[in-house]
Amino acid sequence: MRVLSIQSSVSYGHVGNSAAVFPLQRIGVEVMPISTVCFSNHTGYGAWRGPMLSGDDVREIVLGIEERGGLEGVDFVLSGYQGGDDIGDAILDAVERVKRQSPGAIYACDPVLGNAKSGCHVAPAVQDLIRDRVVPRADLITPNQFELGFITGTSPDTLESTLASVDAAMALGPQTVLVTSVERPERQAGGAPTIEMLAATPAGAWIVETPLLPGKVSGSGDVTAALFTAHFRESGDAAVALARTTASVFSLLELTLGHGHRELQLVEAQAAYADPELRFAPRRVR
Repeated sequence: MRVLSIQSSVSYGHVGNSAAVFPLQRIGVEVMPISTVCFSNHTGYGAWRGPMLSGDDVREIVLGIEERGGLEGVDFVLSGYQGGDDIGDAILDAVERVKRQSPGAIYACDPVLGNAKSGCHVAPAVQDLIRDRVVPRADLITPNQFELGFITGTSPDTLESTLASVDAAMALGPQTVLVTSVERPERQAGGAPTIEMLAATPAGAWIVETPLLPGKVSGSGDVTAALFTAHFRESGDAAVALARTTASVFSLLELTLGHGHRELQLVEAQAAYADPELRFAPRRVR
């Protein structure tokens, strides 16, 4: 399996390509990473150093790969955070080039917009770009619950409303949707809090529940999007991809948070990608 992954890159810690590439490689995927930024660390620290690439820079790199024949036999294009119109347009151009050389390839987009606690944290132009131009061109999207609602203009909270929002997203173009953080009010009432992920295709929908681990670590969504897309592309089975991805990411977060780290312990948790412990069984909900 071969992947073109166009995302940010950091030297310290793991987000974007710095989070997605190694887990993909560990499960046997050949990755061609293109960096949209080359920062010292992710921006959550409040300060960082390093350059941003322009859309033209990204186009030049894609063209160079194409000239070597590298866009042939690509299974999917993966993108995450998009910092501006020029990067978004360059990614869409890359998708078009890949699909010309590899007609069976899909475009998997993590539509990074924000979360329920802080709202949208990208510029209005990027919000419009992702909702109006990027999502309709994607074959697979991996929004969190807030991003799903933003993209579709809905308010998902119950299972029924989340499934309705997924249907609205699929009507825009993508035929596979992974909702990476489903937080239903009834799941938080009494007992230990839980969180769910939901995967849907035209063939059905499946949900999986795990304990809600305390704390948040940047980059886990990038790992989730990468692993789910690879497992789904390989198996063609959303339930299988959901089970494997959930197991891997939960183990990664459990190890990271259990040791009190702020950054993902990506290398230390590598066995969880290649041989995940399937502790959480997806349940069919449609």
